[in-house]
Amino acid sequence: MTYTERPERVAVLALDGVYPFELGIPSRILGAAGGRYEVVTCTVDGRPVRTTADFSITVDHGPEALADADTVVIASVASDRVTADLPEEVRAALARIRPGTRIVSICTAAFVLAAAGLLDGRRATTHWHLVDRFRQLYPHIDLDPDVLFVDEGRIITSAGAAAGVDVCLHLVRKDHGSELANFVARACVVPPFRDGGQAQYIERPVPEQGAASTAQTRAWALERLHEPLTLADLAGHARMSLRTFARRFNEEVGLSPGRWLIQQRVARARHLLEASDLPVDHIAGQVGFATGASLRQHLHAAIGVSPQAYRRTFQAAGR
Repeated sequence: MTYTERPERVAVLALDGVYPFELGIPSRILGAAGGRYEVVTCTVDGRPVRTTADFSITVDHGPEALADADTVVIASVASDRVTADLPEEVRAALARIRPGTRIVSICTAAFVLAAAGLLDGRRATTHWHLVDRFRQLYPHIDLDPDVLFVDEGRIITSAGAAAGVDVCLHLVRKDHGSELANFVARACVVPPFRDGGQAQYIERPVPEQGAASTAQTRAWALERLHEPLTLADLAGHARMSLRTFARRFNEEVGLSPGRWLIQQRVARARHLLEASDLPVDHIAGQVGFATGASLRQHLHAAIGVSPQAYRRTFQAAGR
């Protein structure tokens, strides 16, 4: 189906010392959304900027692109470029952004937003390795170092590197629903959904040589979310003791088995709310919640809205 409405204008700001990988994420992810977004890359003065790699980049747009944008994404820069004082040309460029424009930072770009005063009174995140430095510079900002991204409405901050993929998929999902976000994820060969509350840093993402992994059990559980799975069920499938399974699961996923199951059930429920007209109580049973009230409680805890409100919002976005 051809998308005929005006695409959302997204300006990606490349600062001096930008990471090329993160700079390319918005164009690649949002550009795969079937014409829903028009993505342009700009610099503060229209001139080339140096990257953290062995090359510089030349762009076709200057700061005027920020004034026309519906969403501005600021790509991450090398940590040695992070200071409490914004260069005057950066501050002038940010001043061009219209009030109400959505602003997204990837990784160290959260420092840029903080220095500009855009994170005052908000929750935020950045790369886990720079937490101490951020808190030292901005003790008044509520920094959450343990998540992939924080959505505060108009301002969204994400963690390092590949978390930029997660936050851009989050934008697609938020704007147009999960079906399009899943399509984009498949096109870009990336996981379709990692909850913003998932841990940034996982102690042992790859099992030690010779150690059993919980991966097969996680795949098994995803096929049985409608069943009342317990820790004993999961550990039994993995052929581990309860204690060993819980420890290894947390090392590999960054969450307890119980919290992970709730996240997966909420994610599945969100998809069904977006893609079907099934009653809430029926959806609750399909994803493993005992009652519709339980689904309402967990959905509200995760995203702050009721199933009915969520369905109205995202079904409208998907049209």
